[in-house]
Amino acid sequence: MGIKGSPTCELVYKDAPAELVGSRRMGLIKYVMALMNGARLGIAAQSVGLSENAYREALAYARDRKQFGKAIIEFPAVGEILSVMKAKLDASRALLYACTRFVDMYKIYDDIAKERKLSVDEKKEAKEFSRLADAFTPLAKGMTSEFANQNAYDCIQIHGGSGFMKDYACERVYRDARITSIYEGTTQLQVVAAIRHVTTGTYLGWINGHSSMECLPEDQATKGTLEFMTQQYAAAVEAVTGVGDPGYVDFMARRLVEMAGYIVMGYLLLEDTTRCADFRRSLEVFVKYGQAEVAKHADFIANFTPDQLSNYTF
Repeated sequence: MGIKGSPTCELVYKDAPAELVGSRRMGLIKYVMALMNGARLGIAAQSVGLSENAYREALAYARDRKQFGKAIIEFPAVGEILSVMKAKLDASRALLYACTRFVDMYKIYDDIAKERKLSVDEKKEAKEFSRLADAFTPLAKGMTSEFANQNAYDCIQIHGGSGFMKDYACERVYRDARITSIYEGTTQLQVVAAIRHVTTGTYLGWINGHSSMECLPEDQATKGTLEFMTQQYAAAVEAVTGVGDPGYVDFMARRLVEMAGYIVMGYLLLEDTTRCADFRRSLEVFVKYGQAEVAKHADFIANFTPDQLSNYTF
């Protein structure tokens, strides 16, 4: 359907001489998982690039296209779409950068450990960065790829019928974006990898650590919203895990992971805004968007009972 510039084909080797690369019994546990996590981080970056492309195409078209004597960007419906696209883009990039930092730091400690023995404090910090990298990689891949798909969809929506034609780049962006939430593990598999960090408190611990961060007075109300969203998230996690049924946790996993994602991305944008006021608009738009999404998931969980699971099984 898309990524036509990346040829995909099957390779078959027959009677080819081969040598073992690496150590035995390490292939699936260490090598494949390391390969997958690295690829997932790369796809998160690809997703951010697609989101950026979709936003730029939509913005340029909305400024240029005239209807009823004025550019369509002046219509509230179009302005809202563009604002949310930009907020999702900035939030995606913030999550990507946070994740890559965690990965870089734990790999740096791995390299140092090959040269000398790590101190007790260094081992503790290395373990923490490794845990955060493990938690943020599926979150970054899942959230950014879904946002890339949503931004590609909205880009075509702004173009209208023209966006459905090959005359404009947005139809290619739309086709290219679709693979990001599929390859190297679908979004559903990212949820499987991330839910452990919901139930063990990795995300909540990171969120609580950032809740004490200083912010500018004009961002205090937005921070208050993030704190309330955190309360809803914590209550939802407790409600789901309190049932004591792994199947029930699996069913609610995506909702819980997304709730964590919206809050984490909100705090990352808040952190960006303290350094550069240009992010404030995206911060406020994204937190407002995330607030509605978190409330939706919290309401679903609060009004759902385990006996209703039978309606969703085949």
